[in-house]
Amino acid sequence: MIGRLIKNARQGRLQRTLALTTAFSAPPLALEIYLEHYKGSFGDKWMWTPIVLAPPLTLAGIAGFYNERAAKTVLPAISGLYALDGLIGTWTHLRGIQKRPGGFKELTYNLVMGPPPLAPGSLCLIGGMGIAAAFMRREK
Repeated sequence: MIGRLIKNARQGRLQRTLALTTAFSAPPLALEIYLEHYKGSFGDKWMWTPIVLAPPLTLAGIAGFYNERAAKTVLPAISGLYALDGLIGTWTHLRGIQKRPGGFKELTYNLVMGPPPLAPGSLCLIGGMGIAAAFMRREK
């Protein structure tokens, strides 16, 4: 099985693997985001977007695993939204640090106590996997 995976990877045949990896990466990340944003009392409406986008991304990833057409249409579209949400999240987290008392002047304290600025990047990575699946060939 591992040999077949390596052979497929060398031939650029990873569409189903990336689709399924995308599908199964979104729910645990959504749970972690929910718990962290719950601590922040969901003070901003943008805090809900990664949680709302996770189920459609999971379904699109599963559909992309079973159907090549879904892997080339629906999966990259929803993955693109998920990655874009990660970029927006990075911006809002940086703004959250800036709005804390002392802002960027008290960077050491506010990086620890404020929103983590690089955490939304994980949405970009998962979204990127879903987008990359559209450009890969299907496994044999």
